[in-house]
Amino acid sequence: MLLRRTTTAAVIFFRLTATISHHFSTATKPFSKIPWKHRSKAIQESKQALTEYLHTTRSLPFLYAENIARNSPNSLWKIVTKIPFSPSTFTNSFERFLRYHPINELDFFLESIGLNCHEIENPLPLFPHNTYFLSDWKQFKEVCALAGMGFPWSKLGLLFKDETFISEMDAGELKLKINEIKVVYGFNSVVVIGVCLAFPRVLYSNMDGLLNDLKILFVDYDLASLVEGNVDAMLEVCRKIRLFYDLGCEMGKIGEFMGRSKSVFIEYSEEDLVKKIEYFRKLNVEKEQVGLFLLSKPETFGFDLDDRVISVKELLYDFGLSKKELIYLEQKYPHVFGRNRIANLPHIMRSMDLGDWFFYRMKNGDHFLLKTYTIRSKNGGSDKYYSDNLLTLQAKKTHIYVFEKLNFLHGIGFGENKYAVKALAESRSSGTQLQQRFDFLLSCGIEYSKLCTMVRLLAKILNQQESMLEKKIEYLCKDMGLSLQYLNVSPQYLCHSLEKRIKPRYKLHKWLEEKGYCDKAYSLSTIIASSEKTFIARISRIHPAAAKKWQELIE
Repeated sequence: MLLRRTTTAAVIFFRLTATISHHFSTATKPFSKIPWKHRSKAIQESKQALTEYLHTTRSLPFLYAENIARNSPNSLWKIVTKIPFSPSTFTNSFERFLRYHPINELDFFLESIGLNCHEIENPLPLFPHNTYFLSDWKQFKEVCALAGMGFPWSKLGLLFKDETFISEMDAGELKLKINEIKVVYGFNSVVVIGVCLAFPRVLYSNMDGLLNDLKILFVDYDLASLVEGNVDAMLEVCRKIRLFYDLGCEMGKIGEFMGRSKSVFIEYSEEDLVKKIEYFRKLNVEKEQVGLFLLSKPETFGFDLDDRVISVKELLYDFGLSKKELIYLEQKYPHVFGRNRIANLPHIMRSMDLGDWFFYRMKNGDHFLLKTYTIRSKNGGSDKYYSDNLLTLQAKKTHIYVFEKLNFLHGIGFGENKYAVKALAESRSSGTQLQQRFDFLLSCGIEYSKLCTMVRLLAKILNQQESMLEKKIEYLCKDMGLSLQYLNVSPQYLCHSLEKRIKPRYKLHKWLEEKGYCDKAYSLSTIIASSEKTFIARISRIHPAAAKKWQELIE
């Protein structure tokens, strides 16, 4: 396996460059048709003209008019495209257009608060098509009230994604609710705003459990003092907190856990937290347990669980399996053993039905082994057959495509061994397609470990499109009346043609049963899997009329 490493400096430079490029392109892309040397001035002039129009002509408070104009570049560009551009006349032309062509103010407003109506399940009752002016939209006063209480204008869209909040809005009630939260729970304005943006339900529903948790975290454990005194920083912290409730952790029950682990919400980015959560979620244990485990073992967030190489056998031994148990596992799941990356460890465990066992060991203190583990033996589980084939693959012109498929195999639990090489040779699709088909078969109900074994025995089952796999599974379960367990014994079923082989042979099987010609029991899998010559010879021995019936079925 190729383990590519990038220096920290290079990563930081790449991310910084990408961020600057993104912000620049986002701000200027809508105006790309204006000559570059005039673009900055045209953008500024159009924003000023729109602000003046909304404030003077439409009587909006200047601060709100300015926020709308400054934060709605796409809506603004739709107007600019209707005006022939000339550096000397652009401003006058833009102002003249606004005088004689009233704009849809609601579109500008929604964009300015960061809201896309497609993010709301049923936007029409909230934002009717016939609402053209903000003065006709009944919730606009409440929005202005929120802005007056310190809510960032461009973040207000986070509240609007909660449809119930919009329908329940009332400026007076909102102000009372926010003041009540401040007094009862001891939050300052920055904390309240961050909490409301991350959890809009606190503004209209009983969320005492959540607020009690947050009081323990922000006040009792004084997390608020560690957060920069601005709403953006507080919102970022609250978004991280929400990750654990989204995992199913019960509101009102995890305040102490979070308080004892408060450094997590400061030291790590939301991306870091999501990455670790997803890592342990791959073990397929209850998601609530993952949240509680990470909060009780916050040091886990600092573990390197990406590129380190492990020996599966050594690691299992370190986690407490006996030599006898390892021999049994190696015989039952030979495709798992050898070297692999620690990033693939959750799927390695699932591929041996050890996900729950592994998670239990970590909950009980063995999680530190993930940090301290290193390969000890001389060869560390390396496989010469695999290494030799790897050198051959690296020399191929298509090595990038091939290694994508190989990474898929290692990602689902295959070690660096001959079984991975065999499966790679049988795979005729891209790594992305293989992953999609593997995930589809999992969604059908096939157990993870059983599916990995099927891939070991017959990797070409993943060379088919999901639609065809779905039809074959549906025929197996509905028409043939068999369970998915049948595939554990006969995975080759998925490789046979449904119309030319499976259906006609099964129909013949039913015909033989209905006629009472079957004196001896025979395996349906044998009937389907046999070659054409062997199949005809077998059915002819069952009954002379069977071969004739077969010809009728395939004609």
